[in-house]
Amino acid sequence: MRHLPLPAPLQRQASLPAAQALSPSASSGPQIPAVPMAARTQAWQFAAALAFFHGSEYVLAAAFHGHSNVTATSLLISKQYVLAMSFAMVEHLTESLFFPEIKGYLFVSNIGLLMVLVGEIIRKIAVVTAGRAFTHVIRIQYEDQHQLVTHGIYRFMRHPGYSGFLLWAVGTQVMLCNPVSTVVFALVLWRFFAKRIPYEEFFLRQFFGSQYEEYARKVHSGLPFIN
Repeated sequence: MRHLPLPAPLQRQASLPAAQALSPSASSGPQIPAVPMAARTQAWQFAAALAFFHGSEYVLAAAFHGHSNVTATSLLISKQYVLAMSFAMVEHLTESLFFPEIKGYLFVSNIGLLMVLVGEIIRKIAVVTAGRAFTHVIRIQYEDQHQLVTHGIYRFMRHPGYSGFLLWAVGTQVMLCNPVSTVVFALVLWRFFAKRIPYEEFFLRQFFGSQYEEYARKVHSGLPFIN
């Protein structure tokens, strides 16, 4: 018996299931959404910001205080810091996969990048200006080489290192378009510095007396709502 060929429309319909079965995109399971290009760029910028910030902190600490006196503290890395940055990366990945439109605000991301750059510059100028007087750990005992630095950037703010770090850290989250982490970083860091600055300045008043009192009256702390 001779088989008659199927009409062309029916041939296309018959071959469709086979083509779908062979297609790599055909799957009965849920598909994982792709990370948008903007989010990938933000992630690379975030990684570069972290690497440069902590690498330069180590280099400057070693230059002013010697390699033997440099520890993990000199890189400003603590358990709380690692948890905060891990939370930020999880938020960025989650939002990139399920709410990719949030990462598409390039203007906002670029503002964050600018904050990162300006914050980095302010902090590094503060470190270089203070030299050996700059430490990552608050000094509670007076040392002979300890001096009150009031020149350079310290003419405009008493704690430019803290100001720069706050701007840098919050800027990383604005750069990532992380709405939750941006708010959390700003509030937690402000609260941290609101407690740290009075504690540090207690010892500075002990070390330098009226000299520091006069300096504190003339120059702002450099952080919002912290006198």
